[in-house]
Amino acid sequence: MGEPDAPLLSTRGLTKTYGAGSSMVRALSAVDLDLHAGELVVLLGPSGSGKSTLLNILGGLDAPTSGQVFFEGHELTAFGDSELTQYRRDSVGFVFQFYNLIASLTAFENVSLVTEIAQQPMRPDEALALVGLEARASHFPSELSGGEQQRVAIARAIAKRPEVLLCDEPTGALDSQTGILVLEAIQRVNRELGATTALITHNQAIADMAHRVISMADGRIVEIRKNASVKAPSELVW
Repeated sequence: MGEPDAPLLSTRGLTKTYGAGSSMVRALSAVDLDLHAGELVVLLGPSGSGKSTLLNILGGLDAPTSGQVFFEGHELTAFGDSELTQYRRDSVGFVFQFYNLIASLTAFENVSLVTEIAQQPMRPDEALALVGLEARASHFPSELSGGEQQRVAIARAIAKRPEVLLCDEPTGALDSQTGILVLEAIQRVNRELGATTALITHNQAIADMAHRVISMADGRIVEIRKNASVKAPSELVW
């Protein structure tokens, strides 16, 4: 670990391109970003602004064309495949727009898949309780609403006690009332587990629940602002 004020996760000159020549697409362009321990950050911007590409690189799911990523002072971009796999397994929880639950397993069993391979996991029932679903542990995904399935996905992501929680449009497939329940679960996880949380959205209203808001356009960070106060999801106006 670095100094107490050192960022948990940072990027320097992060660039990602696809294709070559006249057909080359620049998804990220020289992005510098610091994420600090325990903060909740919202990445805001339209489709194609580079949000998901940035999140995937931070989570070790993708590699940049150039630039560096650091986690606790270690350069992720210098890691080999086995080291990146260990980073993803031990330190990062992912939540996507689509829940990716296994239909033949109960909520408890879906969460258990992670606790069986994690180093210091919480119990599956403990993770489900953190997202308000302890009473639904024995239900299969088909017996759960969309919001409940997403909260099971959050429980699965946080059961390993990750230092980093990356959420890509976690409310994108949900109505506003259900989305608020999901955001409450994410905010509670951030506060109670202290997981550094980055949440992608194109919904401006969600930005009010963040400590900092990072606005992106055309593969660049165009603004970083700190919220004077953090709103509860129930206070958000969609």
